[in-house]
Amino acid sequence: MQIDRGAYPDARTPWDDPSWRSSALGWLDDELLRIGVREVGPRQVRVRPWSVIVRVAAAEPVWFKAAAPGAAFEAGLGAALSSWAPQHVLTPYAVDAARGWSLLPSGGPLLRALPPGPGEWEQALTQYASLQRAVVPRVEELLRLGVPDAREPVALFDSAISSLTSEARARLVDLRPRLVGWWEELAAVGVPDSLDHADLHDGQILVAGEGRYTFFDWGDANVGHPFFSLLVTLERAASLDGAEVVARLEDAYLDAWTEDGHTLHDLRRAASLARRLSHLTRAGSWSRLFPTAAHLGDPERAAALLRLL
Repeated sequence: MQIDRGAYPDARTPWDDPSWRSSALGWLDDELLRIGVREVGPRQVRVRPWSVIVRVAAAEPVWFKAAAPGAAFEAGLGAALSSWAPQHVLTPYAVDAARGWSLLPSGGPLLRALPPGPGEWEQALTQYASLQRAVVPRVEELLRLGVPDAREPVALFDSAISSLTSEARARLVDLRPRLVGWWEELAAVGVPDSLDHADLHDGQILVAGEGRYTFFDWGDANVGHPFFSLLVTLERAASLDGAEVVARLEDAYLDAWTEDGHTLHDLRRAASLARRLSHLTRAGSWSRLFPTAAHLGDPERAAALLRLL
C-alpha cells in the first residue's frame, strides 16, 4: 500500500494502531467481497488528522473513509442524504455509522479537474441550494444523526474564544456586541435552518454528468444557516476567476431562496452577514480531529476566529 500523509507526517491517527488498522481493513475486505469488487492494483492510503481514506483500485475505484470522532456522523449522514436527495449526493455501498466508516463509489471527476468557470460554479451552486432546500424539513433528523448544531452562532463564539490564548481572546471579546447584532439581523430575514457543508469547494464537488454535480465529504457539516456555506465556495471561485464573479455566483445561489417570498435585496444582505459569521463554523471544523492529533487544530481554529475581526 502507498501511504500519503500530506503536510502532517508526524500526526498520530488510528492508522498507526495495528488493531484498528486490522479491523478497518477487515471490514473493507468483507464489504468489497459482498459487492463483488475485484481489485486491479495497489491500495492508496491518505492519512490526515481528520480522516483515513483508502482508495481501492478497481474497474470503478472504491473509497473507504474513516472519520475522526467529531465527524463520525458523516457516515450516517451520507446514507440519509442518499435516501432524501439521491440526485445530489453519492450513495454509499456500505456504512458503519457507529464507527464512522463509509464505503463510497467514485462518482466521477472532481469539479477542480475541469477547471470550473463561472458557468460551472453557477450550476453547482444552484443545485447545492436545491439540496439544502430539500432537507429543510429534515433538521431534527439531521440533529439526531449527530450533525453538530450551529443554530446559535453567539453561543459558538462564547465557547470558541474560551479556548484561545489570552492574547487572542482579548482581541475578540470586544467584538461580541457587534456579533450579536449581526446574528439578530441575519435571523430576522427568516431563512430557515438547513444543512451547511461548511467546506464546499471544487475539491468537494463531483461532475456527475453534463451540467450535473454531486456533493460529498460532509465531515465539516453543521445544522445552521444555509448561507454559511457561501464563504469557502465564493472565496475559491474568486481565487480562480476573479473577485468580479462573486456577485454573479451569489445571486445564482440566492435565487432559489426567493421562492419563500424573500427579496433578493434582503437575501444579499443576509449572505453578507452569513459569510462573516461562518468563520465560527470554519473554526469549529478544526475541533474535529482525531484525539491524538487534536493539538494540530489549535492554530487553525484561532486563525479562523481572528478572521471575524
